[in-house]
Amino acid sequence: MFYLRQPASAKWYDRRDYVFIEFCVEDSKDVNVNFEKSKLTFSCLGGSDNFKHLNEIDLFHCIDPNDSKHKRTDRSILCCLRKGESGQSWPRLTKERAKMMNNMGGDEDVDLPEVDGADDDSQDSDDEKMPDLE
Repeated sequence: MFYLRQPASAKWYDRRDYVFIEFCVEDSKDVNVNFEKSKLTFSCLGGSDNFKHLNEIDLFHCIDPNDSKHKRTDRSILCCLRKGESGQSWPRLTKERAKMMNNMGGDEDVDLPEVDGADDDSQDSDDEKMPDLE
């Protein structure tokens, strides 16, 4: 069978202790997520056309690969990356400034799917008071 290859579209969310990346691939199969200290590699087959998706991301900061996990649903794959340094804000997902994904971090009405062990009742890093610009 012939497989076409393309990166999966994704959204990401920055929280106090975790960074969430949601790869938007419907009907995914053969999902493989590799967490490294400063890199994430994601691949899968998706959709009725069996597109081969591959994303290699050099992360902005280090993560704890042993405490990071992923969860597959029919519509997406949610990756929960445990930050190497809690409370440190990530202005972008990647080391380089190229825009690869949508940052959904500032939206309070974004409903994050539950990932076991990712519950954190502490204040989010994006809840800090902003200075008055006037």
